[in-house]
Amino acid sequence: MFQCRLSHVVSLSIVIFLTQTAFAENWPQFRGPGGLGISQEQDLPVTWSETENVAWKTAMPGYGSSSPIVLDGKLYVTCYSGYGMANTSGRMEDLTLHLVCVDSKTGKIIWDKQIKPTLPESKRVRDHGYAAQTPATDGEHLYLFFGKSGVFKFDLQGNQIWRTSVGTKTHGWGSGTSPVLYENLVIVNASIESGSLVAIDKATGKEVWRTGGMDSSWNTPHLVKTADGGHELAVTVKKWILGVDPKTGNELWRCEAIPDYICPSIVSHKGILYALGGRSSKAIAVRSGGRGNVTDTHKLWQANAGANVCSPVVHDGHLYWVSDRNRNAYCLSLADGSVKYSERIGQQPYASTLLADGRLYIVTRNGGTMVLAAKPEFEQLALNKLEDRSTFNASSIVCNGTLILRSDENLYCIKKMN
Repeated sequence: MFQCRLSHVVSLSIVIFLTQTAFAENWPQFRGPGGLGISQEQDLPVTWSETENVAWKTAMPGYGSSSPIVLDGKLYVTCYSGYGMANTSGRMEDLTLHLVCVDSKTGKIIWDKQIKPTLPESKRVRDHGYAAQTPATDGEHLYLFFGKSGVFKFDLQGNQIWRTSVGTKTHGWGSGTSPVLYENLVIVNASIESGSLVAIDKATGKEVWRTGGMDSSWNTPHLVKTADGGHELAVTVKKWILGVDPKTGNELWRCEAIPDYICPSIVSHKGILYALGGRSSKAIAVRSGGRGNVTDTHKLWQANAGANVCSPVVHDGHLYWVSDRNRNAYCLSLADGSVKYSERIGQQPYASTLLADGRLYIVTRNGGTMVLAAKPEFEQLALNKLEDRSTFNASSIVCNGTLILRSDENLYCIKKMN
C-alpha cells in the first residue's frame, strides 16, 4: 500500500515537473502566455551589469523593437537592416526584414531568414523602426506580421509557408501590433494597413473574416475568457473599447473609452478588462460579456492615471505599470481604480511591465532596467544599467530561469551566475 502511494506521488511529481518545465521554457507571443506579461518562474536575478549576471550577449543582424518569443529552448526574434537604422542613410531598396532563431542557452544564432519587404515603406518610422511586431507560435509554426509586407507563416527551420497581405497603407509611427492565435486563426490588428481587424486561416493563409473600425489603434488584441466559458477578443480604438467574436469578427459590444490614438494592450483578470491609453493618460476597467453599448452597464471605473505606450500587469488585486508619458510608476486598486501610489522614476519606458518572481521589471529606453517590488507600497529594488548605448524599446521576457532583454543592437540573457 505504501509503495503504491509512493509510486502515485512520484508519478504526480513527474507530471507537475514536466508541466512546470514546459511552461517555463515557452513564451509564445507578445507578453507571454495569455498576453498578460506574467511569468510563474522564480529565482530570477534582481541585479546585473556588464560584469554581473550576464550569461551571454549577442549582436543582432539588425535593429528592432519587437520582443523575442521562446519555444523549446529557442528564441525567435524579428529585425530589419539596410535602411532606417541609426547613423546610416542607405537606400530604401536595401531594406531587409529578418526572422532570427537563437539558442537560448548559448546565444548562438542558429539561422537568420531574410525577407524582402513590400516597398515603398514609410520613409521614416519614428522611434520604433520596421520590426516592432512580436512573433507568435502554436508550438509547430511561427506567425509574423510585418505591416504592409504582410502576415507570414514559417516552419521552425525558417522556411516560409505562406505570405498574406492585410493592407498597403503606412504611417510615420510605423506598425506595431502583434499577431494573436485563436483555434485555426491568426488574428492581426491591421489598423494602419487597412483600418481592419483581420483573421487568417493558419493552414492556408486565406482570409477568413475582416472587421473595420480599427481607428488609430496600435495595440495587440487580447483574448479574454468570459464568465460563460467562451472567449471574446478585445481591442482598443479611438473612443472605444471593442469586444469581438474571435470566430466570426462580429462586434459583440463596445464601451466608450479614450478619444485619442491608443497603443497599450489590454490585460484581463477574472473576465474584467483593464485598458490604458491616450495622451490624457486614462485607465479604464470594463466587465466582458456584454452586448451592444455597455458604457452604462459594464464600465466599472475610470481613473486619471495611464500611459501612452506601455501596457500594465495585474497582481494580487492591483494594476501596475510605469508611464512613458509622465515617467511615474503606478499602482491602482482593481476594485475601484483608486491610486495606491504614483511615484516619479525619471526614466522613460516604451516596454511593457513584466511581473515575475514577486517583482516588476521595467525596461527603460536609455536608463536601464528598473526592478520594483510587486506590492501596493512603492519600493525600488534595483536599477540595472548596461553599457549598450542603443535604445531598449522591446519588452523583456522570461526564458527558463533567465531574463531576455533586447536593445536595437543586442540580445542579452540575464541569469543568476552564482
